[in-house]
Amino acid sequence: MTLLRDEDLAAAFDHAARGYDALVAVNPGYHAHLRRSVRRLGLPGYGEGLRLLDLGCGTGASTAALRSALPGAHITAVDASAGMLERAAAKPWAQGVSFVHAPAERLAEAGVTGPFDAVFAAYLFRNVADPDAVLTSVRDLLAPGGRLGVHEYTLSGRRADRAVWTLVCRGIVQPAATVLGDGELYRHLWRSVVRFDSADRFADRVGSAGFDRVRTLPLPGWQTGITHTFVARRPGTTA
Repeated sequence: MTLLRDEDLAAAFDHAARGYDALVAVNPGYHAHLRRSVRRLGLPGYGEGLRLLDLGCGTGASTAALRSALPGAHITAVDASAGMLERAAAKPWAQGVSFVHAPAERLAEAGVTGPFDAVFAAYLFRNVADPDAVLTSVRDLLAPGGRLGVHEYTLSGRRADRAVWTLVCRGIVQPAATVLGDGELYRHLWRSVVRFDSADRFADRVGSAGFDRVRTLPLPGWQTGITHTFVARRPGTTA
């Protein structure tokens, strides 16, 4: 099976949008891990006056994590899937949250311009065809000293972690998704992770894109060694 990309991947997420929240709700720690990754950005106070970009917001779980930790910030949430974005935008949000339909590769065409104080991307980079190009564009959208936070399935490189990932996907996630008619997307999910960077390789990729202070932080529970938070900074003076 080849990986889904671009319009094919967006269409698969469109179809899966109706059942997506139900599937992630049975993932232990899913929402708590997103909130932990947001806190690891180390942004001041409650985000008052900050501009944040939620890149690949899906149905809004990452947006909610940002809003929970940084209620005073303005959040621009972007996704390439119209179906996922529709689900996100229909949820109750306080003022200061806006949604934009655009792929990560074409933000400027959709009117998404910086500077942002931070960019947060959850489960995004393994799904784009050219992660280096997206990292470069994200760096350019950040203000000098702005923060990058990436929450991503990136295996540690240990054989046991790949085995756990495969067991969870094939034993739990894929059967449930198949019942909903979304088996192809969740087979892509498994394969996209095992084909993507290890955690160390992705951290190197972030540094090569012009970020500094790159850190790789594990997440607890069954996802230890499977999901990591990456935090980095665009060089320059923090505003």
